[in-house]
Amino acid sequence: MSLRTRLMLALVGLPLLLLGLAISLALYQDHGLREAAMEENLSTATRLVAPELGEALSLDDIAGVQAAANRLMDIPSVRALRLVQQDQVVLELGRLRAEALNVEAPSQGLLTQHYRQWVLTTPITAVDGAYLILDIDASLLLLATYSDIARGAMILLVCGLLLFLVAFTLGRRLTQPLDDIAHLLDQLAAGRQPHHLPLDHPLELAELGRRVNALIDHQARAREDLQQQIEHATSELQESMETIEVQNIELDMAHRQAVEANRVKSEFLANMSHEIRTPLNGIIGFCRLLGRSSLDPRQREWLDQVQRACDNLMSLVNDVLDFSKLEAGRLVLEQVPVDLQSLVDEVLGLQAPLAQQKGLQLLSLIYDDVPAEITGDPLRLRQIITNLVNNAIKFTDRGEIIVRVMVEQSRHERFTLRISVSDTGIGLSDSQQRRLFQAFRQATAGHSRQYGGTGLGLAISRQLIEQMGGTIGVDSTLDHGSTFHFTLPLTSTASQVRAPELALDQASIFVEEPHGPTRRALLHMLEQWDARVVASPQQAALALEAIAIEELEEGRIGELRARLRQRNCPTLLLINAGLPDVPGLGLPDGSSVLSKPLARQTLAEAVEGALAGTRHRPSLPAPTSTPALPSRQPYVPDETSTAAPAAPPQWNNSQTPPPSPDTQTSMASLLIVDDSETNRLLLRELVEGPERRVTLATSGEEALALAQQQLYDMVLMDIRMGGMDGVETTQAIRQLSPAWAKRPIIAVTAHVLEHQRRALLQSGMDDVLIKPLDTECLDRLLRERLGSGLTEMTPAPNSPVTDKYRQDASDADDSVEPAVRDQAHGKDLGKDQGQTRDNSDDQGNDLPDIDIALGTRLAGGREALARQLLASLGASLDETRREIEAALAAEDEEALLDSIHALNGACRYCGVPRMALLVETLETRLRSRGIDGVRPLLPTLEQAMTQVERWQQDSGETPLKGPV
Repeated sequence: MSLRTRLMLALVGLPLLLLGLAISLALYQDHGLREAAMEENLSTATRLVAPELGEALSLDDIAGVQAAANRLMDIPSVRALRLVQQDQVVLELGRLRAEALNVEAPSQGLLTQHYRQWVLTTPITAVDGAYLILDIDASLLLLATYSDIARGAMILLVCGLLLFLVAFTLGRRLTQPLDDIAHLLDQLAAGRQPHHLPLDHPLELAELGRRVNALIDHQARAREDLQQQIEHATSELQESMETIEVQNIELDMAHRQAVEANRVKSEFLANMSHEIRTPLNGIIGFCRLLGRSSLDPRQREWLDQVQRACDNLMSLVNDVLDFSKLEAGRLVLEQVPVDLQSLVDEVLGLQAPLAQQKGLQLLSLIYDDVPAEITGDPLRLRQIITNLVNNAIKFTDRGEIIVRVMVEQSRHERFTLRISVSDTGIGLSDSQQRRLFQAFRQATAGHSRQYGGTGLGLAISRQLIEQMGGTIGVDSTLDHGSTFHFTLPLTSTASQVRAPELALDQASIFVEEPHGPTRRALLHMLEQWDARVVASPQQAALALEAIAIEELEEGRIGELRARLRQRNCPTLLLINAGLPDVPGLGLPDGSSVLSKPLARQTLAEAVEGALAGTRHRPSLPAPTSTPALPSRQPYVPDETSTAAPAAPPQWNNSQTPPPSPDTQTSMASLLIVDDSETNRLLLRELVEGPERRVTLATSGEEALALAQQQLYDMVLMDIRMGGMDGVETTQAIRQLSPAWAKRPIIAVTAHVLEHQRRALLQSGMDDVLIKPLDTECLDRLLRERLGSGLTEMTPAPNSPVTDKYRQDASDADDSVEPAVRDQAHGKDLGKDQGQTRDNSDDQGNDLPDIDIALGTRLAGGREALARQLLASLGASLDETRREIEAALAAEDEEALLDSIHALNGACRYCGVPRMALLVETLETRLRSRGIDGVRPLLPTLEQAMTQVERWQQDSGETPLKGPV
């Protein structure tokens, strides 16, 4: 509350309050006096008139009664009168109101007040049973009171106005100087220099003004000092900034040098890794060949040492290569379907010999809620799990190693997978756990000498998992084992429930397994297969018994044979060792030996064969790998068991279901869009048949015009074309009509990575075909989309050159070209180990210029078509050469990429392995390094193009022609 408000309340409110109380008290007293006077007057009048009324009544003097009553009625406040005798009204003057009508005979005078109506009852003592009722109007009394209240209010109002004027005047004189001081302080707070306050005020305010003026002077001096300090600091800061700028330039130069040095280091590691692997592969190959020859025990021991050293060196080279790729950001992850059970089974199968040598129990537990098929990078998943399992075996001397795979979180088709590897090894301390995932670091310095390894495995696994979007961690207790676990966000379109491999129809099976986790996994798996577990082998149709490997030795095998012959059922023996020579063991018929860790599919085959009386009977088609544990959700058996016929294929919204049998007899119409005549004509030759009619379009604009005229059943769309490219054409076609929005449009391209493939599918494509076309993939696509496949199916091209086209584009660098070239030529990697090759100038020199056999395979087995396609390619090379030269002269990288991409697509269908490899490498380099990166290879490309043109001239083949 402000000072002015408090002053107003003190000078106006308090006096008015006191005055109001005084007036109220006076009014109250005056009202009481009026009531008392009125009551006294009425009482006196009735006392005087009552004897006279009694005497008149006793004499029956009506006139006397009337005269006495008139004197009472002359009183101003009397409104009505009634004289009652023996409950009979003798006289009534005026009209009594409500309260006066209900009065009983009083014993003495009584006055009752009812707001504006008073009732006075008086007995007539001279006459028995007679009394007088007076109806008195008190309104005049109230009116007098209201008049007094109005006068009091007027007095209060006048006094209030006077007090307000006095208070306002005093308040203004007091608060105005304070307002001036507040305004001056606001100016000081805003950084302005105000004028001094006048001192013509009362003593107290004048003293306050002098102090405020002193504050103004002090602030002015402080501001001047501050300004001087700011100017001094600014000059020093300017000098510091100049120094820092020089240092920043030096740091930037040092940073660039460090980045360049790191890049050179990563490229050097990658190049050296590839170059080391080339002779190392030769050494390993010759060691394996040498191992097949006759060697004495000492020589074989030496050879085994060489083989182990080569394997360790190869593992080290692979780790260094992966680590350098991860550091350089060049590692590209695949996104393909993965059967996780088969993958884990493969990892454990490869690591089983190491675990068996130590006597360790190796087990994998795949929970039931893990989808049958996920989408991910199988190579990197295998690498991570292998590293964790290998470490667990390495640091565990006794006990068990268990791999668990479960779904941690699931939502629609996306879920989080949790994979853990637990062991009973040496464990880790807290400090060891904190530095465990650093590169070239192990738990202790002595581990590398005692257990081997470089300390790169966990660092690579961590970076791979983080690149996949997951996390890795470890829970460990020193001397009690460790559990390494990681989570990965993945997708899956497969059913969440895996169909059981067998339907045993309550077949009785005896299980003897001392290892608890393995026994529980076997029991759960048999329950899934609808088997009944019994307590004795004499009651069983099949026995599963785990034995020690020593029981198969010469001295104890007889006891085992005798025990098995006493049974009425075949027995599957489970050993934690490599498989022995089973026929040489002399086991009873139907019995066999299985090696741990048990693969789920292998066990299913063995159980089915033993129950059927055979051993190696093919299993039912559900591929699985490892025993599964119950899921955290109830298990629901799949209705499509292995004995049931295959269910019809399911089609999602993005696919067009195949036509019904009634519509398959009609001819399907296809539109092929490609700016390369060779590609168009080859696609037409491959696809056209009795059930399909093909229309060709040379550009996206022409394809759009044709789509406006006709609705085709399928479109094969090239991606990179002049004018409208494949993506723009597809999006324009989709908008033509609702029918076109559902028609399958397939992308056909020669250079696509996994992320580019996903981008094509998201842009409106229904599928992607990679040039050169795999006839099996093309046939499958036609059958799924149109209901009929290729007329003549030939095996898919399987030449080394076409395999090379499937490589990751990051492997097309200089460092990998020697390995690719040797692989493409079919050369033994062990040859020419000591030679140094120029990777830029020697690109593809080992490949033939013309390979008719390869061209025939690419043309679907049609040699005549292959020769015509090759002649068409030769005829188009002159124009391609002019386009490349024009793009180089103009430094137009986009135009050069168009020309190289078009030539790459044309080479995909022709038997020109050398030029195909050159063009593929050119396109990859052009995308990653620019024009300067492809110039060293252009002379070699010119030589390859000249050889193709020369072949066309010598052969006299006519280029393939056809309607456009």
